[in-house]
Amino acid sequence: MASSTRNYLVVTASYWGFTLTDGALRMLVLFYFFQLGYSPFTLAFLFVLYESAGIAANLGGGWLATRFGIPRMLAIGQILQIAGLIMLSVLDPGWSPAVAVGWVVAAQGVAGLAKDFTKTASKSAIKATSAEGSGQLFKWVAWFTGSKNAMKGLGFFVGGLLLQVLGFRGALWLMAALIGVILAVGLPLLPRELGKAKASKSMKELFAKSRGVNLLAAARIFLFGARDVWFVVGLPVFLYISGWNFVQVGGFLAAWTVAYGVVQAAAPRVVARSVDGLSQEVPAARTWSLALATIPVVLAIALNVASGTRPDLMVVVGLALFGIAFAINSSVHSYLILAYAGSEKTAEDVGFYYAANASGRLMGTLLSGLLYHFGGITGCLVGSAAMLFLCWALTLLLPTRADEAELALT
Repeated sequence: MASSTRNYLVVTASYWGFTLTDGALRMLVLFYFFQLGYSPFTLAFLFVLYESAGIAANLGGGWLATRFGIPRMLAIGQILQIAGLIMLSVLDPGWSPAVAVGWVVAAQGVAGLAKDFTKTASKSAIKATSAEGSGQLFKWVAWFTGSKNAMKGLGFFVGGLLLQVLGFRGALWLMAALIGVILAVGLPLLPRELGKAKASKSMKELFAKSRGVNLLAAARIFLFGARDVWFVVGLPVFLYISGWNFVQVGGFLAAWTVAYGVVQAAAPRVVARSVDGLSQEVPAARTWSLALATIPVVLAIALNVASGTRPDLMVVVGLALFGIAFAINSSVHSYLILAYAGSEKTAEDVGFYYAANASGRLMGTLLSGLLYHFGGITGCLVGSAAMLFLCWALTLLLPTRADEAELALT
């Protein structure tokens, strides 16, 4: 048990540092290019390969982690992150816009691979180190996910601060050095065989997931698409043109994400628990999905009905409510994927699930720029609501018994 706890803490601490730089990188790229006059849709396009790469990274990363072990995949993810940061640091402001955008998109693709290789390996390590059943699993998943998002929120603030203090290139070099230290310290502490098992031998076998995994993955697409459709481009740009500066926007997004992480970590205290690990948790996923879907609807109506009020403050209040419900949804989903995942190929199941997660982020990122361009923040909110109702509909089909969850979805 002591070694399992140590491995869990090492993986969590390593992922904290990685996530800090990942959050900072997003703010650096967004604000730096907005300063240069890029449109909201172009800003969204900068993240296309970042999100697209995550789909392949999760599928491939799950298989590779099963084949070669989790520590190797953690190391590959961290090395790729260093490479992506260095690529961005050599960007020359004198390059033509087409060349600059192409270079940033390519560097973001490397960072996207890094993020999802690291995340799939880290999430898989939780089940590999958990030894006391679903009770401990839910607590460890909730704490890992919540603390990770708190660090990502801190990264948003750090990104805005570093851009203002050190500039674009200096910030990137500092973050690359931090990842290098994490890699050198954390990797030797993990057993080399952690998570290693017999991997799938064909693409058909790799994609032959259980009913529970397939349905949850589909719901995850719309859950995270609904967040990113207004969070990635629409919200930061909306706040900035409302009079907020870069540090204020980064600070607010940091505070929101930290609070969101705290709620995620506390989810096991909010969600009713069951002995079988599914019969209470699945209905909770349904209830919280429906509650979440109503929030962007109400906020969109309020923004268009209320007059004489500051719309930026209304969005801040709405986002706070959205964050609470979204955090609990995300935490329950993160637990359910490990509950549904097969013990022998957990990394592959988790990779498949997070490939769906990356698909949702990609869809949300593209729509965030597009909907904001044509419909402002209200357009983003309407898109978010539509995706959340689809997420809720899919949770109605989730199996509540282990024997149903293991059936193939035909």
